[in-house]
Amino acid sequence: MNTTAASTLSELSTGTRLTTGSIPFPSHKPRIEVTGDLGPRYDEILTPDALRFLAELHDRFAGTRHDLLAARLQTRVDAANGRDPHFLPETAHIRDDSSWRVAGAGPGLRDRRVEITGPTDRKMAVNALNSGAKVWLADQEDATSPTWANVVEGQLTLFDALRGQLSFTSPEGKEYRVESPIGGSGTPTIVMRPRGWHLVEKHIRFHDRAGRGMSASGSLVDFGLYFFHNARMLIDQGSGPYFYLPKLEGRREARLWNDIFVFSQDFLGIPRGTVRATVLIETIQAAFQMEEILYELREHCAGLNAGRWDYIFSIVKTFRSRGRRFVLPDRKRITMTVPFMRAYTELLVATCHRRGAYAIGGMSAFIPNRRNPEVTAQALAQVAADKRREASDGFDGTWVAHPDLIPTALAEFDAVFGDRGDQLDRLRDDVHVTAEQLLDIPSIGGRVTEAGVYDNVSIAVRYIESWLRGVGAAAIDNLMEDAATAEISRSQLWQWVHDNAVTAEGRRVDEAWVESVLQDVAAGLPRTGADRFDDAIEVFRLVALEPEFPTFLTIGAYARFL
Repeated sequence: MNTTAASTLSELSTGTRLTTGSIPFPSHKPRIEVTGDLGPRYDEILTPDALRFLAELHDRFAGTRHDLLAARLQTRVDAANGRDPHFLPETAHIRDDSSWRVAGAGPGLRDRRVEITGPTDRKMAVNALNSGAKVWLADQEDATSPTWANVVEGQLTLFDALRGQLSFTSPEGKEYRVESPIGGSGTPTIVMRPRGWHLVEKHIRFHDRAGRGMSASGSLVDFGLYFFHNARMLIDQGSGPYFYLPKLEGRREARLWNDIFVFSQDFLGIPRGTVRATVLIETIQAAFQMEEILYELREHCAGLNAGRWDYIFSIVKTFRSRGRRFVLPDRKRITMTVPFMRAYTELLVATCHRRGAYAIGGMSAFIPNRRNPEVTAQALAQVAADKRREASDGFDGTWVAHPDLIPTALAEFDAVFGDRGDQLDRLRDDVHVTAEQLLDIPSIGGRVTEAGVYDNVSIAVRYIESWLRGVGAAAIDNLMEDAATAEISRSQLWQWVHDNAVTAEGRRVDEAWVESVLQDVAAGLPRTGADRFDDAIEVFRLVALEPEFPTFLTIGAYARFL
């Protein structure tokens, strides 16, 4: 650690107790103010030293974050006015230069054949760490509802897991414990996913040098607390501070993360290049800048991931007002084999392997049902087909959302890999994807059905209700739904209404009919007295039926209800 940082942290550590309210800093420095209630052991995460680190991150990078979010607004305006995304002419020299490579896999990330994703509550964490997967994506983003308790207690989960003290006892008395030490061959390598740049943490406020107060960045809070408390321990255990980076829309956002990594490593005295990041390519804008994103993060980059569900949502959101050409059909018909999705994944694999980066496949939403063998058989068949396609296409790993799916996914990758741990030697020189192929939405056809409308309303309302209760990953109709899949459902409805879509059965999709479907769905909801369905219906109307389209359903719902 550098001398200035060490002395400042030492000053704060001496005789300072954490309380709700302002954390004392030297008068020439900014402040962090914790406004959320402090539950048991929160002071182990929200230490004065850790908060000082958060203040340093915000002081250096919050302004750039705001500028980049403003640039996103202009990108959306351009798309609405008919300007399609494109490969950037000003960065052609990066794409044309064949000499550069990314850092690649760090210790513990050399075999990523099957990664399990899930939220960071204690029970799910124990199950993930005992699952037999190669990697656990510890998700503070789309699979986690960002309640204050989930944010801090998720950090406690990771803190305890890395120190060999993670356990959970259910209300029924069942005990859950991690079976093997972290860092050993029996547990997955942990890769943590912080919230995206668009989200804030309203329970922590940052005061800049001019005294202006603002909600903290959810990204910086999640990254900063995890990195500060655990980076050195992760290194000592034979891995490192590894991250999945969500929702990026381009190279400048990747550059910001790289700057954060450089500063954070210097601040804690960790060698540069220790951090490894895997970037989710889950926006149409990022799809046109894959190589540039790798280039900006090359000192810290391990690979890219095909974030398929958010990618579909991004396409609907970006082109929602561009007419019939960009209208997508029922969600069930948007498979990974339709032309524009096929172009996206083939470009991702080819780009990654050209630069020495791992290409990680997406998550199949199917989940088994241990009480229904027929549903389980169907889920396993769907997952096997999905993972067989990914392995055959050259992916180096894939995601599952349930431990029971790991053997099926692993078998498909083992069949292709043999004794290898990756497929980086498959350079895919046969792939030449054009902008027209990435934007080939019309070829899929915009066939909307009444069943598709009902499904989208039902899924969106039920997921939002779960999210409002603090559960961010929900099994609905034998599929694992998270914020991304709910976003597809509500954004499709908005697009269909505003494009005056007509179903295959001949019914116009207008606001009045969607409202009547909503009433039908509401009448059949399982009310308990402790549910949040009334709030969920209100949120649904705001994000699916209002004239203005909210960029993310979670922003307004978080501000009002969490």
